[in-house]
Amino acid sequence: MTPPTDGDEHVTVLVNGCLAGDDDAWRRLVRRYSPLVWTVARSHRLSRDDCQDVYQLTWTRVVQHLPKLRSPERFADWLTTAARRESLKHLERCRRHVPVADSSVFERLRPNTGHTTDGPDARILRRVRDASVLQAFQQLPARDQRLLGLLVADPPPSYDEISRLLNMPRGSIGPFRARALGRLRAMIVEAVA
Repeated sequence: MTPPTDGDEHVTVLVNGCLAGDDDAWRRLVRRYSPLVWTVARSHRLSRDDCQDVYQLTWTRVVQHLPKLRSPERFADWLTTAARRESLKHLERCRRHVPVADSSVFERLRPNTGHTTDGPDARILRRVRDASVLQAFQQLPARDQRLLGLLVADPPPSYDEISRLLNMPRGSIGPFRARALGRLRAMIVEAVA
C-alpha cells in the first residue's frame, strides 16, 4: 500500500506525528493549514504585516498547546479559533497604542478620486454592513467558511490547491462556491429583514 499523499493524509495522523516530534509532519500540517490562518487574520481586516504577526503567533500557540488538543480530527476548528483569538488580541493591542508624535505621519493617503471623503454616516453604515457580513459568514458551515476563506485569501490558492486542501474534486469547487455564497446571501438578507 502506498502512503497517502499530503492532501489525502488525515489530520489525526499529522497531529500525532507532530506530537511524536516528526518534523515532516509539522511541515505538512503547516503547509496544509496556513491558508486557513491567513484567511482568518485577513477577515479581521488586518494589514499584511499584522497578518504576518498573527500568523506567527497562531503557530506559536499551536506548538505550545497541541499536546492539550483532545480531538485531533477537529484541528481545523481549533486552529480557526486560535487564529481568531490572536487576531482579536492584535486588534486590541493596536487600539491601546497611541502615537505621541504628529498623527499626520500615520494617516493613510487616500487616492485622489475627486470625491470628498466619506462622512461619519457612510463610515457607520459601512461598518454595520461589514459586521453583518462577518456575522453571517461565521454562521456558515465550517466547510463553506474554509472554501470561501481560501477563495479570498491573498494570494488566492489555485483550484488544484483548494481541491487538495479541502479534499474536494476540482470540478465541484465552482458549484460548491455558488451554493456557499447563496447561503451567505440568504443569511445577510434575513438579518437585514
